[in-house]
Amino acid sequence: MSSPAAPDPGPALGADESPSAGFALRPPRHRIDPRCRPWWTVQTALWCALPVVVLAVLGFLIDSARWWLLIPALVLLLLGIAASLVVPRVRWRIHRWEATDDALYSRTGLLWEEWRAAPLSRIQTVDLDRGPLQRSFGLATISVSTASARGAVRISALDAELATDLVERFTVLTEADDEDAT
Repeated sequence: MSSPAAPDPGPALGADESPSAGFALRPPRHRIDPRCRPWWTVQTALWCALPVVVLAVLGFLIDSARWWLLIPALVLLLLGIAASLVVPRVRWRIHRWEATDDALYSRTGLLWEEWRAAPLSRIQTVDLDRGPLQRSFGLATISVSTASARGAVRISALDAELATDLVERFTVLTEADDEDAT
C-alpha cells in the first residue's frame, strides 16, 4: 500500500469540466487527506477507552464482581487496539471526493458504502466544520446541504485550507447560478 507524501488536493474546480457537461453519479477521484488516519485512530481509541476505564475502575472498586468487570475491560481494550490499527487505514482507502463546477461527489462508508452527488443547482448551504480534534490535525469537514431528503453531503478529513477554498468556491458558484436550489 503506497500513500502519497502530501494530500491530493485534486484539480482546481472546473479545470476539466464545462458547465454544460452535466454530471452523473460516478466514482470520485480524490482521496481525503492522509492525516485522517491518525485522527481516526485517536477517535477510535477515545471511544474504546471510555468503557474500558469505567469497567476497570468498577472492577477494582467492587471486589465481588472484579473478574466479571475486568475480563470484559480487557476484551474491549484488545478490540479497541485492533480497531484503532485497522479501521483508519481501511476507511482511508475507501473515502473519496471530487468537486467540479457542476457538482460535489463523495464516497464514504466502511460497511455500508454510500456514493453521493450534490448538483450545483440543488445546493442550498455550504458549511465548514472543525472540531478541536480535527483542528489539532489541521483537518476540516465541509457539508453541502441540498433539497435532498438524505441530508447534507459531507466530506470529512480534508486539509483545512483546501476545505476553506472549496467552501468559498462553492459559495461563489451557487450565488452565480440562476437556477432555484429547491
